[in-house]
Parts: sequence; structure tokens; C-alpha cells
Amino acid sequence: MSKTPDLSERLLEFTVNVILYLRTVKTNDETKDLKRQLTRSSASVGANYEEAQGYLSKPDSRLKIGIALKEIKESHYFLKIFHRLRLGNIIQCAGLVQESLELKLILNILISSR
Repeated sequence: MSKTPDLSERLLEFTVNVILYLRTVKTNDETKDLKRQLTRSSASVGANYEEAQGYLSKPDSRLKIGIALKEIKESHYFLKIFHRLRLGNIIQCAGLVQESLELKLILNILISSR
């Protein structure tokens, strides 16, 4: 399996940007669990994509990319919640909503091609 370095870097950058954005969101009872879940799902996207690159068989790789797709969908959903609630830096959040949508489309194409 050949890894797409640009996508690996883009997924890493997405996770870092989510964490930086979440630092702008005040932590309280309402946001604590949402922030934790978004951090986990956004980090899991790139981690699963990286794991997919290490598998020798197409089914194993496809499975890990499928998990990455599931996690980016979850991240996208949580980012839309933060955006609709206007939490933290709303401009930063809007950019992450768009980026998560684009990553979702890319991973969807990748899984369809395997």
C-alpha cells in the first residue's frame, strides 16, 4: 500500500487545528464531554488512516479507512454542533466544519476505490 503523504499531513493538521480551536471554547458542564469526544474522534481519523497504510491486504486497509471515515463523520457532526451553538472562535470552527466535510469526501472516495 502506498501512503498519500499529503493526506496524512492534512489529517494531522486537522487534528491539531481541532485541538487549537477547542482551546477557544470555554469548558463547563455543557461543553466538557463534547470537547473530549471531538478531540478523540478527530485524532482517531488520522490514527486509523496511518494504520491503514501498514496493512498488506486490501480488506484490512479498507477496514481501517472505513473506521477513519466513521470518525471524520463523527467529528463533522460535533463541529456542526459547536458551530450552531456559536461556541469559541466561530470563524475557526466554520473552517473546521468545511475541512471535515472535504476530508469526509476524500475518505469516502478512498474507501470506494479499494
